[in-house]
Amino acid sequence: MTTEATVLILEDDLELGDVLSRGLREEGFDAVVATNGADALRKVSSQQPDALIIDIGLPDSDGRDVCQALRARGVAAPVLFLSARDALADRLAGFGAGGDDYLTKPFAVEELMARLRALLRRSGSDATIEVGPLRLDPVTHQLSCEGVDEHLTPTEFRVLAALAGRPDEVLRRRELVQAGWPAGAIVHDNTLDVYVARLRRKLRSLPGAPRIETVQSVGYSLRWADSD
Repeated sequence: MTTEATVLILEDDLELGDVLSRGLREEGFDAVVATNGADALRKVSSQQPDALIIDIGLPDSDGRDVCQALRARGVAAPVLFLSARDALADRLAGFGAGGDDYLTKPFAVEELMARLRALLRRSGSDATIEVGPLRLDPVTHQLSCEGVDEHLTPTEFRVLAALAGRPDEVLRRRELVQAGWPAGAIVHDNTLDVYVARLRRKLRSLPGAPRIETVQSVGYSLRWADSD
C-alpha cells in the first residue's frame, strides 16, 4: 500500500485550515493541522511531516520563528510560508528564517498544491533511487523491496539514500550527519545511531533487503547478505 506524504498545516484561521486539509486529503496527502506555534512544535515531534505549510501571522508567535525553531531541532522538511504581506523584505525574511517557498494570500489552492509537490520533489533527491531490488521514492519517502513497503521519515530517507548511493562502501559518521541534517542542526553523538537502529528495523521487515553494518570507530556501510 502506498503511503502519501504527510503535510503539517500551521494556520490559526480555522476555515482556511479546514479548506487546506480537505484539499490535501483529496490530492492523496495525509494532512495534520495545528492552530498555533506550540501545537505545531508538539505535532512535528510525533508526526514527523514530509512538508509544512506555515502561516506567518499567528496568535502566539511569528511563523518564521516557528520555522527557525524547527530548523534548530534538525527538522529539514520543506516549508511553504503563507502571508498576506507581499513586500520583498517580508519574502526575504521568510527565506532567511529557513523557508523554501512563499505564497501570498489570497491564493488558488491549485497553485499551493503545485508548489507543494515541487518542494517535495526537490527534497531528498531528484529521482527514485534503485539499488538492486531496493527502491527509495524521494517524494513519498517510500522504501520498497520485493513488493513490500515501509515509510521513512525525511531524516531516515536522507541517511538511507546516502548509504544506498554508495553500497558496500563505508560512509563516515560525519558524512551521514551532513546528509541527514541541515547545516547548523544540533546533532548529538548518539542521534545518528538512533536513526540507524530505526532503519535496521525497517530493513529487516523487507524480504531481500540489504543490512547496515557498523564499521567500528568509522561509520556505516550498506551491504547485501552475500557481500564479502
